[in-house]
Amino acid sequence: MLYIVATPIGNLSDISLRALETLKSVDLILCEDTRVTRKLLTHYQVSKPVLSYHQHSKISKIDHIIDLLKSGQNLALVSDAGTPTISDPGSVLISEVLKALPQLEIVAIPGPCALITLASVTGWPVDRFLFLGFLPIKNKRTKFIEEIISSKYPVIFYESIYRLKKTLNNIQSLSEKNDIVLEVVIGRELTKKFETIYRGELKLIINQLSELDLKGECVVAIRKIVEI
Repeated sequence: MLYIVATPIGNLSDISLRALETLKSVDLILCEDTRVTRKLLTHYQVSKPVLSYHQHSKISKIDHIIDLLKSGQNLALVSDAGTPTISDPGSVLISEVLKALPQLEIVAIPGPCALITLASVTGWPVDRFLFLGFLPIKNKRTKFIEEIISSKYPVIFYESIYRLKKTLNNIQSLSEKNDIVLEVVIGRELTKKFETIYRGELKLIINQLSELDLKGECVVAIRKIVEI
């Protein structure tokens, strides 16, 4: 059996009892960074072996994982933070596992997810929204920004704190050319000690952030509020 286990995005208290029970019960835990996962396991006194699996893992690593599942071992897949397969390589592993073991039971152990955490505090109708993951650094970046400002639904995406200001300026520049006014909600360091939520018209938030030395991780939600 393969368990897909969500882990805290910051506050370790956000882990579920079911997630802890699962991590304690499996034979092996697959994780992005063994050092990060071991901190979580140590905090909750979970003594289980870990094996790295990340976006740069070779096909031989996937084959090894499949062999472990074929032998009857129960495995758990976790990411460094949040829900596996959401903007991380877990979906590739699941796809290959299903090809080799179509009858294998894959069980989701739900929990924290940064995009849902931010969506829940926007105050917007989010029964429908567009999630774009991490924006491309170079290729197709303009296309993604055009998709953001043209969407009739709120858009949520992840962005590096080091590119955040540039990205927001790029979005604002293109929206002004199209006579569109955007509203934004940005969650920085969600669930952590220095969690901060910035909300308001995009142009005003850009001015606010320009004076700050930002650190940490962030999630961005944007929606169109005026179209002239």
